[in-house]
Amino acid sequence: MKLDRKEILKALETISVAGEGKNMVESGAVQNVLTFGDEVVVELVLSTPALHIKKRAEVDIIKTIHDLVYEKAKVKVNIKVEAPEKPENPNLIKGKPIPGISNIVAIASGKGGVGKSTVTANLAVTLAKMGFNVGVLDADIYGPSMPIMFDVEHSKPISVEVDGKSKMKPVESYEVKILSIGFFTKPDQAVIWRGPMAAKALNQMIFDADWGQLDFLLIDLPPGTGDIHLSIMQSLPITGAVVVSTPQAVALADAKKGVSMFLSDAISVPVLGIIENMAYFTPEELPNNKYYIFGKEGAKNLAEDLQVPMLGEIPLIQSIREAGDYGRPAALQTATPLEAAFEEIARNVVQEVVNRNESLPPTEAIKITTMAGCSAVKGKK
Repeated sequence: MKLDRKEILKALETISVAGEGKNMVESGAVQNVLTFGDEVVVELVLSTPALHIKKRAEVDIIKTIHDLVYEKAKVKVNIKVEAPEKPENPNLIKGKPIPGISNIVAIASGKGGVGKSTVTANLAVTLAKMGFNVGVLDADIYGPSMPIMFDVEHSKPISVEVDGKSKMKPVESYEVKILSIGFFTKPDQAVIWRGPMAAKALNQMIFDADWGQLDFLLIDLPPGTGDIHLSIMQSLPITGAVVVSTPQAVALADAKKGVSMFLSDAISVPVLGIIENMAYFTPEELPNNKYYIFGKEGAKNLAEDLQVPMLGEIPLIQSIREAGDYGRPAALQTATPLEAAFEEIARNVVQEVVNRNESLPPTEAIKITTMAGCSAVKGKK
């Protein structure tokens, strides 16, 4: 059988490129298709050397040609990696903008158990209270917690049609739009996926979702520095990253690795700053006392050493844990130390986003700093 080149290209249009929201042909990844009778050679160019992405592309191409063109075709895939040029400006945002989403902020931690998801949920509702349109993507595939923290554990995203395409509509709670793998699994079901499967699921939740207009999309990353981080950071136009840590030396050592990951050549994402969670304990009966259970100003000293901003401290208060368990983020409480702490952090995050986002129009910069109650930004008039 003689294979038709046009038919093969049409089949390859059904395969999406991880992180781009476009198919292989449209994105330019397919450089050439050569046919010789029942043999076909597909020449592919990828921007990442990650082995799992290269292997996934090869498998998808072979399977698609067998399924849609000719099941006995002899397929060979030649993959060439062309890494994107390193930008002269290290704060340049990579990736093509996602329509409707102005800023994407990744929330990370070097290790688990430091309250990263709690910080993400409370930062999201605080930004929403300030008047911003906010979304949260729960990218912690193996331990999704946003459905519980926003009291939408039993909710399911519905399918809507946008421009002729079927999209997921995020679940909304406390004026925050949320998508999480937790919506698609049973509460007691473990997610046992390899890296490529997890990356594909996240890709769908980002590009196949009807997020609408968002000022901020917060991404709650898994703890550590692994495959998910690499996939997301290399494929999305991340505005900047926030690292959460507690004050003790063990947590700070891992937080330092987290900052190093974002600043590495492979990822090169601006670090907006560090947040110190569980900074001190204040008993309810002694409101003026501070007990530094895990150490004093560890994250502040780390921020100074790494020359990144210190965004704020969050005290260790029982109500923040209770609020998360009950599905109502503690920052929604009014006239409390937690509300004040998260408002300060939110203003600092917004200020850093504007400072580092050089592509942001001046009028937009003034608007978001005004909404957050930040001071005017130099050079953005």
